[in-house]
Amino acid sequence: MFKKLLLATTVLAAASTAAMADIKVGILHSLSGTMAISETTLKDTMLMLIEQQNAKGGLLGEKLVPVVVDPASDWPLFAEKARELLTVHKVDVIFGNWTSVSRKSVLPVIEELNGLLFYPVQYEGEESSKNVFYTGAAPNQQAIPATDYLLDELGVKKFALLGTDYVYPRTTNKILNQYLLDKGIAKEDIFVNYTPFGHSDWSKIVADVVALGADGKKVGVISTINGDANIGFYKELAAAGISADDIPVIAFSVGEEELSGLDTSNLVGHLAAWNYFQSAESDANDEFIKAWKAKMGEKRVTNDPMEAHYIGFNMWVNAATAAGSTDVDKVRAAMYGQKFPNLTGGTAEMLVNHHLSKPVLIGEIQADGQFDITSQTKEVPGDAWTDFLPESAVLMSDWKNKGCGMYNTKTNTCVQIKSNY
Repeated sequence: MFKKLLLATTVLAAASTAAMADIKVGILHSLSGTMAISETTLKDTMLMLIEQQNAKGGLLGEKLVPVVVDPASDWPLFAEKARELLTVHKVDVIFGNWTSVSRKSVLPVIEELNGLLFYPVQYEGEESSKNVFYTGAAPNQQAIPATDYLLDELGVKKFALLGTDYVYPRTTNKILNQYLLDKGIAKEDIFVNYTPFGHSDWSKIVADVVALGADGKKVGVISTINGDANIGFYKELAAAGISADDIPVIAFSVGEEELSGLDTSNLVGHLAAWNYFQSAESDANDEFIKAWKAKMGEKRVTNDPMEAHYIGFNMWVNAATAAGSTDVDKVRAAMYGQKFPNLTGGTAEMLVNHHLSKPVLIGEIQADGQFDITSQTKEVPGDAWTDFLPESAVLMSDWKNKGCGMYNTKTNTCVQIKSNY
């Protein structure tokens, strides 16, 4: 009976088990709308992790109960659903969000109510909340190394920065634009374009990218396109006959799950930068993939944000165990220095800035929708505040020793700054 309840994907089903356990895990991922293509898998991941933990005896002598809500790719609704999880369902922790705009929507709610959010997706940085543990990549763990790969390994001289129109692509591209200028790339050799969520007509944008290389200089695309808009983008590339040899694309939001819905035969050689690929070789990854496919079917793939939830969930379990409580303040204190094996063969560590140390991987798309890993680093500490914008370079985050997410190292003061992004 309890196993069936764990598989429930509605609030009603999860709430009906409330009497069976005291520890509730909120799952805040879009199950409908433009982001469902990416987020539904993360809901499924959390249900599997909770089921596995309960099979081990639960947590602190209690069973874990998932409480699943659907914010439906509606950014204001994320805030409402977060409030519902914390005030109505009284969850002990929340795992959720994908887009930065949804996280920004949730942030005031969890800070007001002292909730705890584990955020599993690469993001733009320039943020550090005491109520969020950022288990996805910061820019120095994805965007900057990816740009270096295009510059150093592929000899790209001109850059098209293509993104969905919201905070993550705009802030990431602001950082990358400055980084490229610092690297000697001319301003006129950087093309920036934003499109709305769900954008489908890519013909003119692809034509503009092609035109950028009319002088013979090699063009590369850095893609912060999110959600199902990627389907149209890659289809247009294929229709235009553009190969990775012609114009390589390196994506930050395209992984195995997104590619599983595409004909990837014409995308071979295009790139993605993540901290995990299913093709990573390790015993831990083999075990994770085996468990996932046994639960979800052979056709279901794994991806980077799944690994981030895997690491974050297990660190939360270990921190709560060490604290002897799921109380947010006690768990937060116990999170610093938590280590857990990642799926690529190394060890992730939670830093005092609420970011993980993570390896950086570059992968080439293969015909089967998997990635051939062409580059992998050792664990890189996540940086909440980029070194490549003057206003951020003086900031650091240290919640353990300074109790501050925005500490100005020049003035030696803890400050609250307004975002300009």
